[in-house]
Amino acid sequence: MRHQFIHLMVLTMFLMSSDQIPAPPQSTPILLTNATIHPVTQPDFTGNILFEKGKITQLGRDITPPPETDEWDISGMHVYPGLISAGTTLGLTEISAIRATEDHRETGWLNPNVRAERAYNPDSESIPVTRSNGVLLAHVVPDGGRVSGTSAVMELDGWTWEDCVLSAPVGIHIRWPSMKIDKSAPNPPGEKQKNPRDIQMKQLDDMMADARAYMIAGENHANSGTDYRWEAMLPALRKDIPFFIHANRVLQIKAAVEWCKRNDVNMVLVGGADSWRTTELLKDNNFPVIFENPLSTPIRRSESTNIKYAVPSLLLKGGVKFCVGASPGSFEAPHQRNVPYEAAMAAAHGLPKDEALKSVTIYAAEILGIGDRTGSLEIGKDATIIITDGDPLEITTHVEIAFIEGKLIDLGDKHKSLYEKYRQKYLQQQNR
Repeated sequence: MRHQFIHLMVLTMFLMSSDQIPAPPQSTPILLTNATIHPVTQPDFTGNILFEKGKITQLGRDITPPPETDEWDISGMHVYPGLISAGTTLGLTEISAIRATEDHRETGWLNPNVRAERAYNPDSESIPVTRSNGVLLAHVVPDGGRVSGTSAVMELDGWTWEDCVLSAPVGIHIRWPSMKIDKSAPNPPGEKQKNPRDIQMKQLDDMMADARAYMIAGENHANSGTDYRWEAMLPALRKDIPFFIHANRVLQIKAAVEWCKRNDVNMVLVGGADSWRTTELLKDNNFPVIFENPLSTPIRRSESTNIKYAVPSLLLKGGVKFCVGASPGSFEAPHQRNVPYEAAMAAAHGLPKDEALKSVTIYAAEILGIGDRTGSLEIGKDATIIITDGDPLEITTHVEIAFIEGKLIDLGDKHKSLYEKYRQKYLQQQNR
């Protein structure tokens, strides 16, 4: 009976939802019983999971719930941690043709003080579509200029951006200069082309020198005022957060690693199309990779057509810590629901299936600095979970129920509303 009630409740959400209402905090303990539990960091088992006040309190086959616990029998269903989009402008962009709905970049090359979470729009139509497919957390990233600003991990449910913030700032994002010299006409000879590249590199070096001088002056109470650009840099200089370096080519990756080592800062490589060519360098320096664009074509004609699909398996073999992210950029923000399929494609090209699941759960959480709160089903972690009728990496699987910190999430969205609307249209035509 409880199982039937759950399905009726979920169906009601789908039919009635257009503008989804953010969920209230968890008020009573919830016990999910007789499900296949997928902790991710431990072997799967059939059993129960109990969570209270947004936290997982018990996992196992025999659980004695506290009084007034709401027990849900979900026999035959599967429980997974919520999936994570490791890099996106979701919530920062809506309609590319309408400038007022685009808030993912600032003018100028130096903007470390930009904070992505402040521009996040929790009412974006793309958010319900994304979480309907099991993606409950998103690493929201600014993308303008050379130094774009700081990113944040956002929960995909809440009334305001303050409600949605799970972690901020996560890191400072730098778009690495191109190291390539174009020798084709009518461009100037290669030696002359070094100048723009060298200018950009000098800008980054000067930025670090100025920020470090500001930090030292502050420690000695010698600053004449507050510079919010350098204030934003302090956590990265102290290695509390990393620099997220966006780079794809081998020369870019090598230059970025050398720069981070010279400046004694932590680095996360973002993009990483050529990361499989530099696994030894990345492993030796313990720099992880957020591999983006797995469902894309090679960057060289000489490469195998499936190389982008195989990069995650090559990183695993090379001992490099990594996670899989969907395609970045404002155009791709509405398509973050495809995150599980990006990982599935990697699984189809050499990445073990359990590693593919980890690449969009615990590995992403650890790289983003939130592994102590989410990414796996463990006692003490947030009850940010999805309940499915199968493997979430399979395109035929449905996410039936979702919780974010124990809050029951409305899984209705515009796609489902339109589907039901036009399904009724043809049912009415059949019954005439």
